[in-house]
Amino acid sequence: MKHTKNHNPFYIITGGPGVGKTTLLDELKNRSFSVVPEIARELIQEQQAINGDFLPWKNKKNYMELLYQRSVESFEKVIHGYTGTEPVFFDRGFLDALCCAALEGIPVTNEMKTFAETTRYNNQVFILPPWKDIYQTDAQRKQDWNEAVFTYNKMIQTYRSYQYDLVEVPKTTVTERADFVLESMSTK
Repeated sequence: MKHTKNHNPFYIITGGPGVGKTTLLDELKNRSFSVVPEIARELIQEQQAINGDFLPWKNKKNYMELLYQRSVESFEKVIHGYTGTEPVFFDRGFLDALCCAALEGIPVTNEMKTFAETTRYNNQVFILPPWKDIYQTDAQRKQDWNEAVFTYNKMIQTYRSYQYDLVEVPKTTVTERADFVLESMSTK
């Protein structure tokens, strides 16, 4: 199932690590919107639990490939089961895996590129900027502040290279961030 560039209800909320994406998505979920959780954190937790190698600090290539595969599967599961008209918000998307590849210098296959060009989220992507006041590392988020800023900039490059319109979400309360996202959607 392919969706046109501008007219589908599948919105990405992205950005570098530790910028409040999950908190914002929790707020949208509390407002009864459908939310698809982040695949990266789930994958890292799974690999840590089994002492696996598919981790960004162990085997970057295998991690990126599995992240991409699971992100595509998650997206396809949602679109094939979708019967409503309300928006669905994704905590990152399969393009974030391509950004991960770019960050690490891992080649992206032609198949991945073609899929990213032809299978689309809503053209409007919400990106959260680096915010030092809330940034924290944890067992799954090991990047330092400079890496977080670099990741954000690479996200911008990646999404723009696939012709998405980026909407920067302001650094404010989670309630105001959710209001901003919903109001920005209604203006397109």
